Amino acid sequence: MSDLLSRLSLQPVDSGDFEDMLALRVDAMRPSLERVGRFDLARSRERLSAGFVVPFMHHIVIDGEQRVGFVTLKPEGPDALRLDHLYLRTGFQGRGIGDWVIRWAKAQARNQKRDITLTALVQSDANRFYLRHGFVLEGGEGVDLHYRWQVAAEATC
Repeated sequence: MSDLLSRLSLQPVDSGDFEDMLALRVDAMRPSLERVGRFDLARSRERLSAGFVVPFMHHIVIDGEQRVGFVTLKPEGPDALRLDHLYLRTGFQGRGIGDWVIRWAKAQARNQKRDITLTALVQSDANRFYLRHGFVLEGGEGVDLHYRWQVAAEATC
């Protein structure tokens, strides 16, 4: 697995990447959304479009060419970064790639002295993943759960 992690990189997103990224998001999210009765292709398109902020988006790439996911990490107010999207293509989940991305995101947050906030879908496997990485559940509404990782809390551990 460590061999795979050494082959990972982040690459910039281009505005022309939207459709491919939408297909990847649908692939990654469909099972969780279907579990809660919320899968809707039009809604998936709207959600990605609303958060499609190219300067803060990165493709997750193996060997410099195989796109296996993407991540968005953007400023949210003066004290936080928002992990808005972290999606991995089916078949690449559970291989340490998400851990690698979270380490990168936390390094960005540490450098900027900001927390990380995110929202995950109830009944999604992502909830265990974020809890395992030190994110704390702050609340929820509807089918969304809100988490925060505090840069200051890490320093006291």
